[in-house]
Amino acid sequence: MFTFSEENYLKTIYHLSEHSEKGVSTNAIAKKIETKASSVTDMIKKLAEKEVLVYKKYQGVTLTKKGKKTAAMIVRKHRLWEVFLVEKLNFNWDEVHDVAEQLEHIKSQKLIDEMDALLGFPTVDPHGDLIPDKEGNLHPTKNRLLSSLEKNESGICTGVDDSSSAFLQFLDKQGIALGKQITVIEKEPFDDSITIKIDDREMAISKKIATNLYLKTDDHL
Repeated sequence: MFTFSEENYLKTIYHLSEHSEKGVSTNAIAKKIETKASSVTDMIKKLAEKEVLVYKKYQGVTLTKKGKKTAAMIVRKHRLWEVFLVEKLNFNWDEVHDVAEQLEHIKSQKLIDEMDALLGFPTVDPHGDLIPDKEGNLHPTKNRLLSSLEKNESGICTGVDDSSSAFLQFLDKQGIALGKQITVIEKEPFDDSITIKIDDREMAISKKIATNLYLKTDDHL
């Protein structure tokens, strides 16, 4: 069994590991959790004793097989709760993260399995992030960033890289959501802004927005 704090550390290392082929540095963990490096060091020692991670000086932290499975189950619960909150309790997609952060620590496996079945065994959360299966495995799909599309290319919006409330609320105002078809009408070389078509409407979006939207295109179907 793990404490809430230990689970949060495991989940943080799991997410940071997705963007690093090498070990995760203690400084990166401290920055993500917003705590002191000394506190991270103390927690790493505790988790190493539970055989869920390994720390090597100058190489950072890596999760063991047990650690990856444990972290993936926490992520699985978090993302299933997000789906439940949106589909069954009518939360908006920008409201669910903080609530799911609390609910992900519930230990009942039966509750999670029944919720998974009730929701129809979803594979992605409301932001398009993959939900690990019961074994902790991810089954990735090939998606492209909107910014990588050329003029006249189009695709279906499948996810966001930035899941902050501010960004999600912005997308809601613009009518941009998962499942919407987006076509690139024009690309501006000066500032890399893009004119897109969505729901028979044209709008200009910045490079920052375009690099935070994932699409499934015809060549990746």
